[in-house]
Amino acid sequence: MQELTCSRGVANPSAATRTKLFADSAGYCQNPACAQQLFVDTAKGEAIHFAEMAHIFAASDNGPRSKADLTDAERGSYDNLILLCANCHTTIDKAPDDYPDTLIRQWKRDRAERLADLFSVKAFASRAEVRAAIEPLLTANKVTFETYGPGSDARFDIESEVPTAWHRKMLGSIIPNNKRILAILDKNRGLASGREAVTVEKFRQHTDDLIARHLTDADGGQRFPGAMDQIMVDDG
Repeated sequence: MQELTCSRGVANPSAATRTKLFADSAGYCQNPACAQQLFVDTAKGEAIHFAEMAHIFAASDNGPRSKADLTDAERGSYDNLILLCANCHTTIDKAPDDYPDTLIRQWKRDRAERLADLFSVKAFASRAEVRAAIEPLLTANKVTFETYGPGSDARFDIESEVPTAWHRKMLGSIIPNNKRILAILDKNRGLASGREAVTVEKFRQHTDDLIARHLTDADGGQRFPGAMDQIMVDDG
């Protein structure tokens, strides 16, 4: 998996900014008219990513939508960046008059609503319906963790490529699934108990820490809260 970076001169974003951009994207291009998934596997199991950090105001004085009074730090800041697929990044930079900074900033503001549509998030009438919506995602993540995660049997094989696969599965599957789970639970927070609300926040921190670990090599973080396995499950 190639690293998620910006190659345009000195206005490069920090590790924290890259993490926040990825968290906002949930693995999809931030152009609300585009549903391109940014991290995918090929048929041969090779990792490909289409994610590019695009500057709203150019990284240099002669770039698209340039603004000469910005410092290098401001040009590489979170507020001046958006995560796009390669096609959308090329498009906005080749036609800057059609894609002014006001429009691109609006894309960022509209992203949460677009993700809700992309994830088919809706308010459910019952806790059972919420559970039915999130259970396949939790199950998929559990199977991926057991197959590729640090505790899998592959850790004993020094020639195994599982660690590389684990990294791309994390970025391409687990984290996007986690973001979708959070979107569903946030939409239906009124059906959660007080204890479950705390579990959701722990799960949110866990997801943020996973992003930081797999994009910036940060250490530590919140572990997966075991109570997520029974969230929205009623005795009966």
